[in-house]
Amino acid sequence: MSLGGWLLLTFAAPALGGLFLPGEWYAQLSKPSWNPPNWLFGPVWAVLYTAMAVAAWLVWQRGGFASQSKAPGWYVAQLVLNAMWTPIFFGLKQPALAFVEIALLWGAILVTLLAFWKVNRFAGALLLPYLAWVSFAAILNFTLWRLNQ
Repeated sequence: MSLGGWLLLTFAAPALGGLFLPGEWYAQLSKPSWNPPNWLFGPVWAVLYTAMAVAAWLVWQRGGFASQSKAPGWYVAQLVLNAMWTPIFFGLKQPALAFVEIALLWGAILVTLLAFWKVNRFAGALLLPYLAWVSFAAILNFTLWRLNQ
């Protein structure tokens, strides 16, 4: 699979999320003072998704699924979890369930990062900012849930 294929696969996750925009419900939520401005999320995610795709491609270059089945498999699993968060949080308007989901996502990212690291350290390192951002997002998700119960 080429880098373009990994970019298409990776950016499919936020494409699903585009069907569930924050809207009025999110605008009405009580938010912590450290909540980032809405405009920041798009550029951050664009950089993260690009780095994720490059990381997956670097691992794929080491033999594809034939020799690296676990690392790409975990990548796809975490990508599915990534795609599910937006419909749960914004679509269903369920911050508590979204927090459970993002905790599962965090664990899947960590396993993916470790699997990538074993194959290609640079590929693993490319996932560190993603793990950091999802850590922040999980704390924000939890805070939004608690503030708006």
